[in-house]
Amino acid sequence: MSVHRAAATGPHVLRRMNVAAVLAALREGDAPTARVTDLAALTGLSRPAVTRALGELRDCGLIEFTTAVGPQQLGRPAQYARFRAEAGHVAGVDIGPHKVLVMIADLAGQVLATHRVAVDRDTGGPRLFATVRSALTAAAAEADVPLSSLWAVSAGTPGIVDRERGEVLLAPSIPDWAGLPAASLLREWLHCPVSIENDVNLAVLAERRQGAAASSATGRGDGAGTRTDCLVFVQWGRRIGTGIVIGGRPYRGNSAAAGELGFIDLMGDSGPLPGPRPADGMGPFERLVGAEAIHRLALEAGAPVGAAHDIAPLFAAAEAGDRTAVDVVERVAARFARGLAVLLLVLDPGRVVVGGGVSRAGDTLLEPVRRHLRSRTLVPVELNASVLGERAVALGAVRHALDVAEERVTTAHQGVM
Repeated sequence: MSVHRAAATGPHVLRRMNVAAVLAALREGDAPTARVTDLAALTGLSRPAVTRALGELRDCGLIEFTTAVGPQQLGRPAQYARFRAEAGHVAGVDIGPHKVLVMIADLAGQVLATHRVAVDRDTGGPRLFATVRSALTAAAAEADVPLSSLWAVSAGTPGIVDRERGEVLLAPSIPDWAGLPAASLLREWLHCPVSIENDVNLAVLAERRQGAAASSATGRGDGAGTRTDCLVFVQWGRRIGTGIVIGGRPYRGNSAAAGELGFIDLMGDSGPLPGPRPADGMGPFERLVGAEAIHRLALEAGAPVGAAHDIAPLFAAAEAGDRTAVDVVERVAARFARGLAVLLLVLDPGRVVVGGGVSRAGDTLLEPVRRHLRSRTLVPVELNASVLGERAVALGAVRHALDVAEERVTTAHQGVM
């Protein structure tokens, strides 16, 4: 791995960039330790610059120096720097209408504990916040680390989020969640940086780094190596949301409302959307191809489905060759491809990853989606199901929390936090 950083003016800025480059090389390298010579080659920095950066990281408690003596080695033993991943921890939290999922990870991103709590669909904001607190406490206990060891916490939630204020502006799927100052309340409790972000915007970070997009970019299937710089992640369940990466960076839009695929209206003036007008704020596209719409289409056609919007039997029957089920899946795929094509024609991402409950149908659904996309887009697009499942948001939150923790180190230089 080569970690080169752009030039900057000013000694303080340059020193901060050097520290960040050396920290990234140590944290993300293949070996747990590295020599100054190795780090200079990885970062493109001079040996003195690497040495100075290592000194600052040692003062922060993030590295320690060790020596290694080989059986035939003569003279002074080689000195190695070891990244102390155990020096602190971060937490990634997925806050949704049906669950709260917390991951505790060390500073290398190794997940030490995962704690999941089911949430009733009508649970309101204050009760949900209490669940988040108890889930964080339980996850830290399972990881055998104190909450005081957390350097940063990042949380993902459905809706439109004001990242600067740490406040949810709109969350139709969670009653009384919008307006609750969750980030500041958690910050006061944990005494560390806490950020809150749209859940799909975090999921796309995880998919790009270690999910289907990373696997397809390398061809190795291990989620490692070069990552795609343009990616769309679609969360397809009862509701539909989209996370976008352009040029290697998340794109949120002017009002943090970019990627709301669920609100695209494909019907327009051609006629009313099927079903009664909902009071839950669902968008037109969600009403057309969301999980509830798929369940309704299957019922109307006489295809097999389960109770309470369970559509797994539909896809199982389609995979087995049931003609009625295949026809329903074909209809759903055509609708979804029509809406997704709008996004692809505007963004030209190259890769699309589909997550959420509907994506569990796999190629039974995605293959006809691919086929319909070919006639609606100008260039081919790689379309895959998520391999991260419901872990995507929490993993993306861990990634974001690590970035926040790294920023604190490289800008503050205030020792162990």
